[in-house]
Amino acid sequence: MERIAFFDTKPYDREHFDKINKSFDIHYFEDKLSPETAALADGCRAVCAFVNDCLDSRVIGELTKRGVKLLLMRCAGYNNIDLKYASGKLTILRVPAYSPYAVAEHAMALILLLNRKIHKSYLRTRDYNFSINGLTGFDLHGKTAGVIGTGKIGQVFIDICKGFGMRVLAYDPFPNEKAALEKGFEYTDKDRLFSESDIISLHCPLTKDTRYIIDEDSLRKMKHTAYIVNTSRGKLIDSESLLRALREKRIGAAGLDVYEEETDVFYEDRSGDIIDDETLSLLISMPNVIITSHQAFLTEEALNAIAQVTLSNAEEFFSGAEKFTNEVVYGM
Repeated sequence: MERIAFFDTKPYDREHFDKINKSFDIHYFEDKLSPETAALADGCRAVCAFVNDCLDSRVIGELTKRGVKLLLMRCAGYNNIDLKYASGKLTILRVPAYSPYAVAEHAMALILLLNRKIHKSYLRTRDYNFSINGLTGFDLHGKTAGVIGTGKIGQVFIDICKGFGMRVLAYDPFPNEKAALEKGFEYTDKDRLFSESDIISLHCPLTKDTRYIIDEDSLRKMKHTAYIVNTSRGKLIDSESLLRALREKRIGAAGLDVYEEETDVFYEDRSGDIIDDETLSLLISMPNVIITSHQAFLTEEALNAIAQVTLSNAEEFFSGAEKFTNEVVYGM
C-alpha cells in the first residue's frame, strides 16, 4: 500500500479523506510543508499539499531527495509551486474544480453581509441593542455587477447576480460568447467594468497578467460606492492600494476571502498573537471590510469532491498511466 504524507491537516480534511480512502496509507501531519518539515515525507512516494504550503525549489529538492515522485495538490491553485524547478522531478496533480457553487455563493454572502450590515446587526442584538440606525443598505436589483473571470465559478456567480436582477458586465481574456448570450451578460474591457460596476467580483486565476489587477490605477476608476469582492487569489489585489482607497473613501467596501500575505495567518488560531502585518490589521479593523480566512471552498460537497479527485489522481499515477487527467506542467 502506497504511503502519502499529508501536510497542513485540518480535522475536516481527515474526516473526508478517511471516509473515501480505501487504497492508501495516509500519514497526516498538522505542520505546513516547508524546508523544515519536508523530512516528514521519508518513506512516502507521494505528498499531499494545500494552497499555503511552501513548494519552492528547496522543498522540492528535499522531497525528491527522499524519493517522493508525486505531488498531490488538494486544491485548484498551484501558484505556490516552483513549476520550473519541479519539471522532470515530480508529477504534479491537482483538483481543477470541486464546487463552483461553494465559492460563488460565498462571494455573494460577503456582498450581502457588507451591504445589509448583517455583521453589525448581529453584534448589536447580542447586546439587546435593536436600533437600526446606520444599517441602511441598497437594493442589488438593478445594480451592475462586474465579474472578472468567467470560468465555472464566474458563471455560477453571474447566475446568482442575474437571480437578484442585476446587470452583469464581464471581463475575460478568453470570452465565452455562447455563455454570454445564454446567461444575458456583456463582455467589456476592464476600464468600463471598473467605472460602471457597483459590485466587482474576482473569479480568475493568478497569472503574470492578473497579478494586482486591482491596483491604484484601477481603484481610481471605480465608483466611490463600489464594493470589491475577492474569493480567488490574494495577489489579485494590491492590498496597500486597497487600504488607501478605503481610508480615503474612494470605494465603498471590500469583502476578502483571500489575502496576499495570508500564508502564516489563515487557517491558524492567532487570537492570542499580535499580528505583525499592519496592512491586514488595519483592513480587519475597518467597519466596511469583511475578511474570512480562505473558507469559500468549505462545504461538504466541495470537501467530498476534493477528497475523491485527489485520491483518484493518486490511483491514476500509481496504476502506471502514461497520461494524467489533472496534471500541472511547467508552461501550461
